[in-house]
Amino acid sequence: MSYSCPMNFVRVNTNISRVNALFVSTLVIAYLISSNIAILFFLAMDFSLKLFIDKKYAPLFVLSKFVKEGLKLEDHFSDGGAKRLAAYFGLVFVFLLIATHILHSLTLSLVIGIIFISCALLDVFFSYCIGCKIYFVIKKIYPKFMQ
Repeated sequence: MSYSCPMNFVRVNTNISRVNALFVSTLVIAYLISSNIAILFFLAMDFSLKLFIDKKYAPLFVLSKFVKEGLKLEDHFSDGGAKRLAAYFGLVFVFLLIATHILHSLTLSLVIGIIFISCALLDVFFSYCIGCKIYFVIKKIYPKFMQ
């Protein structure tokens, strides 16, 4: 099964997704530098809007779409289910960062933040989405996953 085949028949513009990942990683870096938990609450709200309501209401999606259009980036599409799973992983990372902040576990917060940033920047610079790769493996094992 090819990675480019539509597995849930929803296509997502990968350039918007990559710009969004750049904003997310920038905000996580800002959190790690400032320890301002409001940044994490903003990210949790943004991911929640994308996943549970409609991405058109998510501020980072709107900003990413604006930047993509402003830079005149071409449209490239990939499977929406894969990007959706990656967004769930992002939300989990944000909740883990919130939990470690509340527990005053700075070292663990730094480790989680670095892993999160690394995953996001792999997508930004190399178009390598770890969450998407995990999605395709799961779909081979459980074809009805996330339908």
